[in-house]
Amino acid sequence: MERTTPAALALLLAACAPGAFAASNTDLSVTGVITPSSCTPTLSDGGIVDHGKLTARDLDPDKPTSLQAGEMNLLVNCEGPTFFTLTTEDSRSESVALNPAHHGLGMTNDDEKLGNVAFGLFDPVADGAPAQTILSRDGGATWYPSSYLGHAALTSFAAPSSPTTPMALQTLSARLRAFTMIAPASDLTLVDEVPIDGLAVMQLKYL
Repeated sequence: MERTTPAALALLLAACAPGAFAASNTDLSVTGVITPSSCTPTLSDGGIVDHGKLTARDLDPDKPTSLQAGEMNLLVNCEGPTFFTLTTEDSRSESVALNPAHHGLGMTNDDEKLGNVAFGLFDPVADGAPAQTILSRDGGATWYPSSYLGHAALTSFAAPSSPTTPMALQTLSARLRAFTMIAPASDLTLVDEVPIDGLAVMQLKYL
């Protein structure tokens, strides 16, 4: 154990005394969220929409080509009645070709934007009763009916009789549909095989 002599202690006290040096401050924050219960979202088919193989001839040369809509089931199970929202994070945002509110599909080998995919939630059932999908573009201040699911807004669910107010729920099921559009073929270099490479993360956040 080190011992401090009186002389050394005096130096230490002087160094700590008010006015000995100019003071510098910084904030120390402790943050977090305590939620009433946790929720777990799951998607059928592993959350994958597979359009299979397409040929360049399948694409319209002059306007975007809509592919057959993909569909999967969304289930959300919470430990108790919970207010929550859904949104997405687009991992291919740099490749959105047609609508910035939708999600990118990757690039061709010549760095051309391939297209985009939009998601929607339909026929929601909350705690065994029909519900309404609703949307907010202002961080939750106001809501209105919409099937949109994406990174440009918050999505939640309401009773059909009160479609502007999110409701707490414990279980939710809904059809999640993916609407894929490929850019006009004349805008793409398709001499090599090009993968459709969309990737988005669905996020559940508590209100």
